[in-house]
Amino acid sequence: MDNKKMSSKQKYNPNEIEPKWQKIWDEAKVYSPNLDTAKKPFYNLMMFPYPSAEGMHVGNMYAFTGADVYGRFMRMQGNDVFEPMGLDGFGIHSENYAIKVGRHPKEQAKISEKNFYRQLRAIGNGFDWSRKVETYDPKYYKWTQWLFIQLFKAGLAYRRKAAVNFCPKDLTVLADEQVIDGKCERCETEVIKKELEQWFFRITKYADRLLNNIEKLDWSEKVKIAQRQWIGRSEGAQIEFKVQSSKFKVQVFTTRPDTLYGATFLVLSPEHPIINVILNSFQNLGSNGIPKQVRDDILEYVENAKNKNEQERMAEGKEKTGVFSGIYAINPLNQEKVPVWIADYALMGYGTGALFGDAHDERDVKFAKKYKIPLKVTVITGDKEKDERIKNFEECFTGYGILIDSGEFSGLTSEDAKKKITAWLKDHNYGGTEITYHLRDWLISRQRYWGPPIPMIFCKKCNWQPVPEKDLPVLLPDVEDWKPKGIHSTSSGQAGKSPLASAESFVNTACPNCQGAAKRETDVSDTFLDSAWYFLRYVSTDIESVAFDIERVKKWLPVTMYIGGAEHSVLHLLYSRFITMVLKDLGLIEFEEPFSRFYAHGLLVKEGAKMSKSKGNVVIPDEYISKYGADTLRMYLMFLGPFNQGGDFYDTGIEGMFRFLKRVWTLVHDKKDSMKTRNDSSSLLGSNEAYVFMNKTIKRVKDDMENLRYNTAIAALMEYYNFLSKQEYIAIEEFRNLLKLLSPFAPHIVEELWEYIGGKFSIHQELFPKFNQNALKSFHRTIAIQINGKLRDTVIVTDQASKNKNTIEQLARKSDKVIKYLEGKTINKVVYVEGKIINFVIDDR
Repeated sequence: MDNKKMSSKQKYNPNEIEPKWQKIWDEAKVYSPNLDTAKKPFYNLMMFPYPSAEGMHVGNMYAFTGADVYGRFMRMQGNDVFEPMGLDGFGIHSENYAIKVGRHPKEQAKISEKNFYRQLRAIGNGFDWSRKVETYDPKYYKWTQWLFIQLFKAGLAYRRKAAVNFCPKDLTVLADEQVIDGKCERCETEVIKKELEQWFFRITKYADRLLNNIEKLDWSEKVKIAQRQWIGRSEGAQIEFKVQSSKFKVQVFTTRPDTLYGATFLVLSPEHPIINVILNSFQNLGSNGIPKQVRDDILEYVENAKNKNEQERMAEGKEKTGVFSGIYAINPLNQEKVPVWIADYALMGYGTGALFGDAHDERDVKFAKKYKIPLKVTVITGDKEKDERIKNFEECFTGYGILIDSGEFSGLTSEDAKKKITAWLKDHNYGGTEITYHLRDWLISRQRYWGPPIPMIFCKKCNWQPVPEKDLPVLLPDVEDWKPKGIHSTSSGQAGKSPLASAESFVNTACPNCQGAAKRETDVSDTFLDSAWYFLRYVSTDIESVAFDIERVKKWLPVTMYIGGAEHSVLHLLYSRFITMVLKDLGLIEFEEPFSRFYAHGLLVKEGAKMSKSKGNVVIPDEYISKYGADTLRMYLMFLGPFNQGGDFYDTGIEGMFRFLKRVWTLVHDKKDSMKTRNDSSSLLGSNEAYVFMNKTIKRVKDDMENLRYNTAIAALMEYYNFLSKQEYIAIEEFRNLLKLLSPFAPHIVEELWEYIGGKFSIHQELFPKFNQNALKSFHRTIAIQINGKLRDTVIVTDQASKNKNTIEQLARKSDKVIKYLEGKTINKVVYVEGKIINFVIDDR
């Protein structure tokens, strides 16, 4: 059937038109810009999706649609928009599902990929399907392994034994960033600590750059705040306490050296390495040795602390526990002897794992009172009543004040004392200024199967050697026993090792340096390494000789607009910044920030509750697309609320959006024969009001789209539809602009209607409508609403409407700001100065 001759009774059937146009767009490569010749590159990217085996849920579609709407809008601004898509399919999520269904991860990946891509095609996004990447494809992870080797060669990848986060359920270690409130970020299992040999990346070397660059980033502020807090730069003093009767020293970091004179005890983290050294050194010192009972108490306490996560240890209100070490240290400032305690509220991951206790920290005060440790107040406020309470330990003063009982530093303010005490420590070789960070090196090893094998080889003679780049990729071998072994595995020799350790043909190899017998690393790398550089690979998927083509990277990167969830603030986003900085330092790229702009979208919930499988309220879009079409669902999702705040999904709400699109469909078909073409710029589209409304709508929608205010842009389109539907006839320009404005949200229906009204294929390669600023000024009037001469509100009306006093009076009476002044009052007179003021004269007694 010729679309141009369709009956006005032709029904809107998204199940027919949506697959049709998706196929046509794909064949015509509407969304596939030439990466080498594009004149106005615009890299529009959404976060790398994990291909859930259950399929894409509506929360994914919410994020992808919001990003796609922006990409379509920017294409209509004349940009060559590149919007690629791929799958972040390696990792624990995919492997655990494979375990659950009893299917090998490689087999399950193919099933999940097929389903996820089917869904992604159905939602109508403008993806460049010619440039997909999947992290589990050897053609991709070859370059992930290459990246690891570059970091190793640069001294940024190293292996050491460390107390690491371990998830007892997922049976693997986790980076600090993957532990949320003491729990595994994926399965929410309580995390424990284990001593293991692991690979790390020296992200801490980049702490200052990562922090300082934040100010320059055009990112959502909540993400910038989260990164500042996670990097956690603290400036203070490093202080050296000598252990009495020994050669040992304890290093303490503090941001409050002004309280050092009042330090009456030291606290060591149960993981502090000096504990074992001290125990072993003091055991044969006769009367100076540590009693057996004290030693036993220490060992028991340290062992129990291993079973507590950091959140549990630091919980507010939790009673502090500890054990006396049996030894003493010397306060360097006053040479007083202070007892050394071991307590789990000191954390090895913060500062040096040791702190001094005083009267100006609430945790210290609670601990001291419990164990009857003397305290000494050394900072007061200058307020006699308050200071009396502080000195009597009725109140813990933790702020800055004036020093007392602090020797030569008494009388100084805390700010001055911090500087002078730190200088004194430096002059007397007891420490000095120190900067510490909350950020820790990135733990990269994982004891699982489904990931890229770490491309390193251990030789007893040559130590760790990288796999020669010519031998990449190190293929993930097919093994029967691919399930995780865990720390307490009963398999011979497999405790704490990856399933790959059981594959002898994989493990045993030759040293690339001396050709002697050697063994491969059997851990795989963290899946966050896969996603820390994928945006670079998209521009070079057709080139297999390099990870990314330098010229294309220069042309297209950094990513112009990156849209995703704020929950990735200190995982994916921080790691991507680090890797980009490293590549810049290695001379491989010319920029050090990966994303020119990052926009954090909000969270989609279902009827007031966060979506989760356990609640059974996860919404899969397939059934809604089948019933209403992707365009309806896209429109509904974008209309739910501000895109940066999220929205609440109700099944009942989507029907209204479906009716709206059907009305647009009917309007175009029923009014097509009334279309008239504007002949010149001075002619009106049926009326002055029509011309004004069209320009006003274009401006509103453009402003909203630029700021990703999609819900209000759609509201403006609904108002415009309502206006057009009441017109006797509609000009061709009005139809064209309505469809263009609607096209980023509902790409299929507008393409169909665009063809119906005689538009040239494709509407998605058309420019966004421009509004006439002069028309807005000429045809709009701002009317001041006064009551007894006092301004109470204003109303904007068309030039034509401003000529009618009754119309203006009715509008004024409907204003909430006016109603409250008129209610119950007698209106004596209404004075209207045409086009300027309406004044209600009332009896104000």
